[in-house]
Amino acid sequence: FPTNVGGLPLIVALDRDDVLRGFLNVCRHRGTILVNEPQQRGTIQCPYHAWTYGLDGSLRGAPRSKEEPDFEREGLGLVPVQVGTWGPFVFANPDPEAAPLADALGDLPAVVAENGLDVDSLRFHSRAPYEIRANWKIAVENYLECYHCQLNHPDLVQVIDEEAQRQEAAGLRLSQMPPVVPSGAGTPYDLTDGVPTAQYHILFPSLKFNVNPGRPNLSIGPVWPVAPDRSAAWLDYFFAEGTDPAWIEDLMAFDTQIGVEDVGLVEAVQRGAGSGAVSHGRLLARTEVLIGAFQDLVRERVEPAL
Repeated sequence: FPTNVGGLPLIVALDRDDVLRGFLNVCRHRGTILVNEPQQRGTIQCPYHAWTYGLDGSLRGAPRSKEEPDFEREGLGLVPVQVGTWGPFVFANPDPEAAPLADALGDLPAVVAENGLDVDSLRFHSRAPYEIRANWKIAVENYLECYHCQLNHPDLVQVIDEEAQRQEAAGLRLSQMPPVVPSGAGTPYDLTDGVPTAQYHILFPSLKFNVNPGRPNLSIGPVWPVAPDRSAAWLDYFFAEGTDPAWIEDLMAFDTQIGVEDVGLVEAVQRGAGSGAVSHGRLLARTEVLIGAFQDLVRERVEPAL
């Protein structure tokens, strides 16, 4: 299947021996995009000139290449990228020198499991794409605090106690784990069964990992920069097999409403901060500790390049 990571077009392929591989989704001949939709077949063929690659990335055939005396097929395979899995999720990294996925995930899988969610029991439901007219860092910073929740998410704070939540920064993981308030009337959270706590994680730089209290559920997806003042994002929703469709619909509607509220807030920050009217803000060190940790992670990577 084709996908994009950080703006790069990729292919993820699983062969008959269950070997998972990733490649740039670009033909080595003239740069055509090779795969446009998920498919099952034994080779990958360019739609432009029929250069054909195996699922291991090797170039199997190139029409008329035998007429070229110095044509070296061995050096013209698809460009590989790193791939790895955690539960039902596939991660890709186009940097061949990057640390393995396990190093990037750190203790996130263990933390998620310890707080009651078995990711292997989940099944993909749907993807919800959206756009934000704001810088990606502003969008992530909004996610990393619930200081704004009392004023802007009144339904959410009926269910979670944001003032008593745990905030943790460990490796590339930035986490909020608020305790559940059982009197959450008017929300779709089922507090009698399933996941006993809420979990809201960012895996740096911008992967959101959301677990709402109640029946097993998850939404996961990145925020990508499109321009200095625009971002694109999506969330993939997962639920346990056999979950009541009506409950899923209610939960996703509730989640979407919170997202709409957040997008309005983030875009207002972009308009204000982007105006240059003030040189910098003032974080609350305890309440917004995760924003400080996020800014440190950004600074560590940006300053050496300046």
